[in-house]
Amino acid sequence: MLALKTFLVEDSPVIQQSLVATLEELTPVKVIGMAEDEWHATQWLAEPANDVHLVIVDIFLKRGSGLGVLKAAQQLGPKCAMVVLSNYATKDIRAKCLALGAKRVFDKSTEIDALIQYCSELAEGTNATGPAALGV
Repeated sequence: MLALKTFLVEDSPVIQQSLVATLEELTPVKVIGMAEDEWHATQWLAEPANDVHLVIVDIFLKRGSGLGVLKAAQQLGPKCAMVVLSNYATKDIRAKCLALGAKRVFDKSTEIDALIQYCSELAEGTNATGPAALGV
């Protein structure tokens, strides 16, 4: 099964560590880069050598916003799936994220299992935006 090269945008070191450990243990995800603010995330994503299949973005960051990261990441096109993982997954935030190209929005406190399932499906190609759709 394909290991999904993943970029994580999360400002909490504790959440970064636990999320990376969980995803890499339970799903075919390999986190190859991380950022804790909008500027570093957009710079990393703009570098052509940093090719990823999945970007996981929090909305509220130390500096900037996950919405800015989603907007900048639109340049990656359909080869990269973008999802949001936030404590603020309100109806309005979900709508804004989906409008900016996020495939899914997950609530950190209640939908970690759904994120794990999404990552597994994405890697298996059973998701509508699976590796085949990503050009992998």
